[in-house]
Amino acid sequence: MRRGGNSKKKEANEVRVVGKRPMASVVDIFCGAGGLSYGFRQRGFEIVGGIDIDEDCRYAFEWNNNAPFIRRDIAMVKSDEINGLFTPGRPRVLVGCAPCQPFSTYNQKNEDPKWQLLRQFGNLVDKVRPDVLSMENVPRLLAFKDGSTFKRFVKQLRDAEYHVVWDVLYGPDFGLAQTRSRLVLLASKLGPIKLPRATHNGKHRTVRDEIGNLPPLIHGGVDDSDALHRASRLSEINVRRISSAKPGGTWRDWASRLIADCHKVETGKGYSSVYGRMEWDEPSPTITTQFFGFGNGRFGHPEQDRALSLREGALLQGFPIDYEFIAPGERVQFKKVGRLIGNAVPVKLAAAIANSVNKHLEETQ
Repeated sequence: MRRGGNSKKKEANEVRVVGKRPMASVVDIFCGAGGLSYGFRQRGFEIVGGIDIDEDCRYAFEWNNNAPFIRRDIAMVKSDEINGLFTPGRPRVLVGCAPCQPFSTYNQKNEDPKWQLLRQFGNLVDKVRPDVLSMENVPRLLAFKDGSTFKRFVKQLRDAEYHVVWDVLYGPDFGLAQTRSRLVLLASKLGPIKLPRATHNGKHRTVRDEIGNLPPLIHGGVDDSDALHRASRLSEINVRRISSAKPGGTWRDWASRLIADCHKVETGKGYSSVYGRMEWDEPSPTITTQFFGFGNGRFGHPEQDRALSLREGALLQGFPIDYEFIAPGERVQFKKVGRLIGNAVPVKLAAAIANSVNKHLEETQ
């Protein structure tokens, strides 16, 4: 069967379930393309719905998680709507990743309404009162507005009689071939709950482990058997730049004629984390929504003169190779698919969180 094809719906919607099947249903808030839900589904949880304001997420979420997608602004979501999605008689698990952009160093204006998303999520939790809650976000949330936003969220949970734990987890310690750190919070009304324990702290997976066997591509090329294994086209100057780039190096290694003018002035000399190649035998850098562009970070292929393909970015985010992001026949848009992939919760980290929730439910039911 063609990689990435969906001619057999039953096969495309099947996932390999690990461990005992927990009798719990999951609703995913800010579900995106479904990375968090898919990690839970891999561990046997029943995904009963995903909610997001971005219509572009619908196909990826529904197809891969076999669950309905509800397009809705969280401010407009009612508790009855959430409660109606959960399977009666089973423990209810609510998971979510409030969009991280409001908490980044590039977007911290008080007038930006997005920073209130976590508060709105907390208000929804307070009304739904799920048995277990999982929240994932960028570590900088701990310091955003001197930590008051996160502290208020935790207080809201504890006032509602939840047991709460959180920590910053390093992706490679959980099998992710990417140096991504995420803030993970777990809360339960059933009793004390524990965070995931590292499973790969002795040997991290690498770029080679994830993408080393994919067919080679030229810049601007596409693999005949997988429409998402395609690389963006490079300009003439960027072709010369990437051919001079060393794995793990920077643009400082190049001849002067190749260095961008903005990097020659004093204000640009500190920006070395662009125009770089990844290293085969190390985890990749954090995959962003712009990972398909050579000039947007250290997203150059370790040896081929091009940036990462869309499929390679998805694999480094922990998605399986047959995960689908767009409907059959739909034109592949780098910006759209890159956003779906880069904004996703890494699947392997999601699966680790699901393992902890699963164990907690087994111990408390």
